[in-house]
Amino acid sequence: MHGAAISLARQFLTLTDMPDLILATDMLDLGVFLGLLRHRISDIPIVLYFHENQLTYPWSPVDQDPGLNRDRHYAFINYTSALAADHVCFNSHFHQQAFLEALPGFLQAFPDHQEIDLVHSIEQKSQVLPLGLNLKALDAARSTVPASKKQAPLILWNHRWEYDKNPETFFAILQKLSREGFAFRLAVVGESFGRRPAIFSKAKKDLHQHIVHWGYMEDGETYARLLWEADILPGTAKHDFFGVSVVQAIYCECYPLLPHRLAYPSHIPNPLHDQHLYADDAMLMAQLKQVLRQDKILPSPMLKKHIKQYDWSHLVHEYDELWEGICSTH
Repeated sequence: MHGAAISLARQFLTLTDMPDLILATDMLDLGVFLGLLRHRISDIPIVLYFHENQLTYPWSPVDQDPGLNRDRHYAFINYTSALAADHVCFNSHFHQQAFLEALPGFLQAFPDHQEIDLVHSIEQKSQVLPLGLNLKALDAARSTVPASKKQAPLILWNHRWEYDKNPETFFAILQKLSREGFAFRLAVVGESFGRRPAIFSKAKKDLHQHIVHWGYMEDGETYARLLWEADILPGTAKHDFFGVSVVQAIYCECYPLLPHRLAYPSHIPNPLHDQHLYADDAMLMAQLKQVLRQDKILPSPMLKKHIKQYDWSHLVHEYDELWEGICSTH
């Protein structure tokens, strides 16, 4: 979040043609970027897109900074970048609300010049613009899935192997199901960066008799085929501003069981909330047992119809209209 602003500014200075609009992400220190280019881009509108933010992103349990009440710098970069932008977009209603509600308390921690009234100015120029995904690209893999045989339901984990996705709860529930004699298969995919939570190694041993795949899939087609093969997606994350992997699995007709918080309620049609969203771990366990007892696991067609809203074929017009509107009024 520091060096990128300098590197990108240097690259921008080599351009011979100027863009109509600059789209920056939350990982850019926009104030530094604009300061280095103040003579070149004074008349170009700037849009800041928040896919995540450093203010409400959960701390790692091994990070000592929260207990020491230090290192607010990255969150402050997000704040000043939002101030500097002409327009601010968030990938979900949950994300927008979480960031704007957390800002006043964050600013109050500073001794003076808190400028809390500026939070309203950020809110006034912000909106929700969902992440556009190429969901239709997953369709090709559907025909490669073999005809279903009588097999135990396939439970899927397709998230990053990190603490914020709460693998401890996920595997604890599956281990309990295994001890109680429930039949299921398990596929655990997703990327791992650096040190992974120890629970993954333990779960691989404890649940070895259920595992049909374990580890990251380099090939997109193979991953898409697994999404179509999977039956149930129990989500346990402590954090998700949007949830790309969840949206992909729902599109491929995997049965979701998700916490009634974070961005997930937006991914489920309101009439199906009671069926697919849970309040606590006990409720997740009860719902999962109920689904595993079914002869056929068939998600409602309403789910896929609802999740199609995130495909680029639907969102591209919304993006184009927003960019054109900003450019025409700037």
